[in-house]
Amino acid sequence: MPVSRAILEQIKRLVPPLDGTLHKGQSGRVGVLGGALDYTGAPYFAAISALRFGADLSHVICSPTAAGAIKSYSPDLIVHPILNENTSSDNVKPELQSILSRLHVLIVGPGLGRELYMQTFAKMAVSIARERGMFIVLDADGLYMIGQDASIIQGYRRAVITPNVVEFKRLSEQVGIDPSTPNGKRASLVSRMLGGVTVLQKGAHDIISTDSTGEEADLSASQLKDADAEFEQAKETVEVDIQGGLKRCGGQGDVLSGTVGTFMAWGKCYEDGAFGDHSLPASRIPLLAAVGGSMVTRTASRIAFAKNGRSLVTEDMLPEIGNAFTQVFDEYKSEGKL
Repeated sequence: MPVSRAILEQIKRLVPPLDGTLHKGQSGRVGVLGGALDYTGAPYFAAISALRFGADLSHVICSPTAAGAIKSYSPDLIVHPILNENTSSDNVKPELQSILSRLHVLIVGPGLGRELYMQTFAKMAVSIARERGMFIVLDADGLYMIGQDASIIQGYRRAVITPNVVEFKRLSEQVGIDPSTPNGKRASLVSRMLGGVTVLQKGAHDIISTDSTGEEADLSASQLKDADAEFEQAKETVEVDIQGGLKRCGGQGDVLSGTVGTFMAWGKCYEDGAFGDHSLPASRIPLLAAVGGSMVTRTASRIAFAKNGRSLVTEDMLPEIGNAFTQVFDEYKSEGKL
């Protein structure tokens, strides 16, 4: 189903008010884990998009080989070069635990790479995030990681995965989806096979689906409170058909990771009581975040393409994220709540 007015109104309730009532950090503290020798742009795009979207603080947890470049891109990012190939997991774990204790959401995958040491640290970070009940976004080589071992994220319904066409096809095969399954139903089946993880299937239209009704759902694995038992019964699919830009360049998926992650960070702040009426259950947050992030990112892509055409690069999208947010939620803005 397309984005209904009811869903849009629920998404709006996750947006922190700009009325002076919140202090630094209560509009979201986002972490991006990724960035190795060959990849520095992707974690930057995800982390800076989070700030442009409205997060208060954005951290990048990366390899020392990537830290200098990422720091040079923006002084607004907090960079932690702790993923050292020559450092043991036992030494890195306390530092990861300390950093994650300050965050609301962890985005894993942009610029992660497939080197064994980066994949090992990523698995550790996801495990820590699960223990803390954090929201998680998995993209790029974070998806490669769970394709190799789905138990890393199995049953954790505070997570969103954001595969593109190639990644989705590969992951579908890895979790055992019949290739003859109609495209519109595959996202729901992947979600079910992963135990209710929300799937954001990127494409001409983005399909967002959550299905935790299957036997694979296991509430005990999700580190969730009894009050969140409705995660067990969630089954919903939403299609975002907002037009995006006509040029698809590398890096736009990283922007999406940052926007979805920010919405999830807002959701955590909402859940913790920083703002809002607390009437939305935690089970709604991953799907609502995925839909809201998709809508704004596609709109930013369209605005940037209209200005730059064939010369569009992902960096052109960054200044348009705020404009896109205003366009998507203009009615909300006119009510004086932003």
